[in-house]
Amino acid sequence: MTTPPSRLQLPPGPWQTVLEALCARFPRIPEAQWRERFVRGRVLDASGAPLPLDAPYRLGAEVQYFREVTDEPALPGGEYVVHHDAHLLVAFKPHYLPVAPTGAWVRQTLLTRLVALTGNPALVPLHRLDRDTAGLVLFSTDPASRGAYQALFRERRIRKVYRALAPALPGLAFPHLHRSRLEAGEPFFRMREADGPANSETRIEVLERDGPLWTYTLHPVTGRKHQLRVHMAALGAPILHDRYYPQLQPQAPDDPARPLQLVACGLEFEDPISGEIRRFCLVERCGETQVLSPAAAASMALVIDSPRRGPG
Repeated sequence: MTTPPSRLQLPPGPWQTVLEALCARFPRIPEAQWRERFVRGRVLDASGAPLPLDAPYRLGAEVQYFREVTDEPALPGGEYVVHHDAHLLVAFKPHYLPVAPTGAWVRQTLLTRLVALTGNPALVPLHRLDRDTAGLVLFSTDPASRGAYQALFRERRIRKVYRALAPALPGLAFPHLHRSRLEAGEPFFRMREADGPANSETRIEVLERDGPLWTYTLHPVTGRKHQLRVHMAALGAPILHDRYYPQLQPQAPDDPARPLQLVACGLEFEDPISGEIRRFCLVERCGETQVLSPAAAASMALVIDSPRRGPG
């Protein structure tokens, strides 16, 4: 299975060479290991050409490199393609599978598996989901149109919908808008709410009220790390089987019987190329995941609201 390279835009710094910049950016990787990667052609420029060991540093230049992990843990499958066209690919990511190479995973990622499936090394995820979260992920398939779709996320012109199973909140009026300031927490991979101007916002609705656990529909207005998980925990309704919030649980192997009950189930946006309103929806019930057509999803009113006609 071919692993796609990771990409880094060189940040400001006093370095003379790309090698020095990489050593500073990734201090846990020995310089000797970076040198070996250069010699083996595992560090590339933006066009995919191998960089020489003395390649000069240039602010903002894109560098591609291949991450290498020994004894990588195997992860179960379950991913599948929902939609594929000349510009976009939409895929379902199962729980526990990373979107792209990170930490202990290089080959066991959604991106790596989709590159192998499609034969397209230019695939790039346009956004991320937490490893514990399942659901829809949007990929760019064509570098020429990638910037137009990246702008959807940067300018908040894409609507994302999630479902979550969490404790009941009978004392809260819905829909509820939760705003707070999110900052890096402890350890480094967690987030926390802090005093100060809000930089995160989520609209929360109740889909089903059934005993002590309710099904919620979550609409993130912003896209901060772990935003939905932190917001629900702050309200006193942590998402079922959350290993990070409100308290960090002891490290343990992934449990397929107890996945985080959070699914990214809807994406909607005006296509920057065609001008059409694009909708991709999932409905998950009774352990079965079903892909619905836009018309069916709208008529069932489960994930996406009634269709809206785009311009032109």
